[in-house]
Amino acid sequence: MRGTAILYKEDNTVTFIEDVELSVYKEIKRQCGCEHCNCKLENKVIDFGTVAPAFWHEDEVDWDYGY
Repeated sequence: MRGTAILYKEDNTVTFIEDVELSVYKEIKRQCGCEHCNCKLENKVIDFGTVAPAFWHEDEVDWDYGY
């Protein structure tokens, strides 16, 4: 299953990761609150910093509609 991961970061920014596997989201969710939240995307390890909380939206986000 693929969807959009929504990450709220310590510096009050929000990161949306579209078309991501649920397993990647679960790995990010497991690391919530850690100083370095890492996951592998497109064969690269990405460090998102401190993430808390993280949410999942199944499928794609309809940006034209507003959510």
